[in-house]
Amino acid sequence: MSDALRPMTRPRLYEQVLDRLRHHVAEGDLRAGDRLPPERELAGRLGVSRASVKQAIVVLEVQGLVEVRHGGGTYLVRDSLDAEPVERLVERKRRLPDVLEAREALETKLAELAAERRTADDLTAMREALDHMADEIEAGGPGVEGDRLFHAAVTAAAHSGLLAEFMRSIAEQITESRNESLRQPGRPHRSLTQHRAILEAIEGQLGKAAATAMRRHVRTVAKVRLLDWNPGDDV
Repeated sequence: MSDALRPMTRPRLYEQVLDRLRHHVAEGDLRAGDRLPPERELAGRLGVSRASVKQAIVVLEVQGLVEVRHGGGTYLVRDSLDAEPVERLVERKRRLPDVLEAREALETKLAELAAERRTADDLTAMREALDHMADEIEAGGPGVEGDRLFHAAVTAAAHSGLLAEFMRSIAEQITESRNESLRQPGRPHRSLTQHRAILEAIEGQLGKAAATAMRRHVRTVAKVRLLDWNPGDDV
């Protein structure tokens, strides 16, 4: 069958709410830290159910665009609500568990090997990566680049060409999982602390401890709002 003649779909109601909210933020010149109207008010003004509004807010929360403070309202995290298309979000939710499973298998072994094989230069690269991540977080960022540099330094310290090649083959998916994790509230600081524990074990040449610390870290990475989100039907 021609791809042009695939079954047509219509936007879910909450996707239309998302579009209206995006325009509201842009037209109202709202900025990070500003509060959105309460769900009840939004439902009334848009002529939809509160369930539709709530689902739209959840999508924005999953993407790290708003912060929902229980009993305190919904606040912008950025200066716009340029949300990722819902279908792309659904696709990422579908493949994320496989990526996290692969990361745990590969990176746990890499950490163990790094503890056994690391050089002085490897340790320097890891320390510099964590300094970079700490600076990013101190400046208000999520620490994405420092996180990437640290995991790359651990991979290099394992001195395993084939495992490094496996990591390169899923680099794009790892980047997705990294971004997803570090947008979780409080996650950047927690990840930095876990990275330091991994480095301490590698520095001490404690292979099993390094593997355990890495496994704990990757399982923390796996705890993301996206995996709890149910795209649902039209509401």
